[in-house]
Amino acid sequence: MLKRLHIDGFILALLATVVVASLLPARGVFVDILHWVTVVAIALLFFLYGTRMAPREALAGLRHWRLHLTILVFTFVVFPLIGLALRPLVEPTLGTTLYYGVLFLCLVPSTVQSSIAFTSIAHGNVAGAIVSASASNLLGVFLTPLLVVALMGTSGDVHISASSVLTIVVEILVPFIVGQLARPWLGGWLSKHAQSTKLVDRGSIVLVVYSAFSEGVRDGIWSQVSWWKIVALIVGAIVLVAFMLWLTSFTARRLRFDRPDGIAIQFCGTKKSLASGLPMAAVLFAGTDVGMIVLPLMIFHQVQLMMCAWLAGRYDRQWQERALSRARAAENDGAAAQDGAVGEHGIAEQNGAAD
Repeated sequence: MLKRLHIDGFILALLATVVVASLLPARGVFVDILHWVTVVAIALLFFLYGTRMAPREALAGLRHWRLHLTILVFTFVVFPLIGLALRPLVEPTLGTTLYYGVLFLCLVPSTVQSSIAFTSIAHGNVAGAIVSASASNLLGVFLTPLLVVALMGTSGDVHISASSVLTIVVEILVPFIVGQLARPWLGGWLSKHAQSTKLVDRGSIVLVVYSAFSEGVRDGIWSQVSWWKIVALIVGAIVLVAFMLWLTSFTARRLRFDRPDGIAIQFCGTKKSLASGLPMAAVLFAGTDVGMIVLPLMIFHQVQLMMCAWLAGRYDRQWQERALSRARAAENDGAAAQDGAVGEHGIAEQNGAAD
């Protein structure tokens, strides 16, 4: 029914998740349970990526330096420049604190899990996305604090924790490597159950949305700012995500990347990580109104998930339509070849009868 009405069920699931998190946010012991369920889901996701990806694809993704450089430039050069350019518009309208929040969201690294999941759903270069998104987060541990100090004038000591690096290694790289090792035994079976992998892809994103939105509701962040400023941040996030999706796609075409690479550039180069940004903000802005500073990042995070989910679903439908067209063309070619063979056989029989 949803397909007939041209409604994306994944978008409905994300919207429902936001509503549920707003009314029934995770509290108490359930917060810890949700955290570990999300960790397990992410680890399972990257284990499945490892089992279904041929080692040569993984090595090709590792060597694709042009792709990684392009994504890193969008994350740590283009985004910060946009953040600086927005100051004359945002600061007089929303105030200095919220402007610093907008600038801060432009300085944090790209997401890992959702960027790769959307790339997978859209049939992009998953191997390249894994390397680029992971590299963005690893470099972001060092680059984001340096950019904050340089562009925001943050004073005081900046402490860089190794926990972010450890999280990437334990939750992403280790499961992926284990999946690569298990590929000879599980690869064939999983290829026959691709729908289950898609369910893990999308289910993990739903968990991330619920967890992040619950945290904002628990902190009472929505009551700290006027409603019209929240609306302005939502509209601004929509415009910024749309612009970056267009810019990354346009740049990928101009640099002559193929379609799978272009998809990876779009989803990795457009996203900003709430999971990395929140703990960094807690350290970098200790003693200040951290909630107001991370509010633009929280809103941007939800908007980017919604818009990228819609775009990934659109790319998925286009891929399925092309695959169906190719299958029909191959079937028609086979039927035509069979008819030709029958016709030649009939002519041969007639010639034989004439002789």
